[in-house]
Amino acid sequence: MKKFYLTLAAVAALTFASQAQTEKGKFIVGGGLGFDTESVKDTDSKFNSFNIMPSAGYFVSDNIAVGVGLGYQWNKAEYNAESSIKEQASSSFAVAPFGRWYSANGPVRFFGQLSVPMSWGNQKVNDEKTADITNYGVELAPGIAYFPTSKIGLEFKVRGLYYNSRTSDPVSDLPKTTVNTFGLNANSLAPTVGVQFYF
Repeated sequence: MKKFYLTLAAVAALTFASQAQTEKGKFIVGGGLGFDTESVKDTDSKFNSFNIMPSAGYFVSDNIAVGVGLGYQWNKAEYNAESSIKEQASSSFAVAPFGRWYSANGPVRFFGQLSVPMSWGNQKVNDEKTADITNYGVELAPGIAYFPTSKIGLEFKVRGLYYNSRTSDPVSDLPKTTVNTFGLNANSLAPTVGVQFYF
């Protein structure tokens, strides 16, 4: 019987802690960091990319937070010596305002996040600027958060429903081009795994 009461007390404490994390007036801090590298065997071709997007939010009411992510994205492709294009690179500054809603109290909670990712940057070919690049989008991403402690939330999130508009404005007399992308990515076998800090 003593074990039962101890277990019940532990569950109640964990439930209370997870509720306290998403109360009005609390903060959430997290973000993303990524690096990829790829090379083609027996050639000089290779590709590298890097991105960082720290984010912070504030709970304007219980279980509802608003915030923003600020970041930087960079990628570079290098090709064989006989290619007319030796390298192609792009870099951009990114901003992503977001709103997030959590389900009812408990150590495991569902959430939905609406974000508006935007970025501004440029593209270079052989180290010469060829175009200005802008992106504007909207994403609605569902996920699950598990709270093992009062300060940490482990998250599993899929990209969900998204729209993106990418515009390339060449520095030459070539016309401006815009590519619009709309999709649904709910692959539960490849979620984004992350950690958020609450205080």
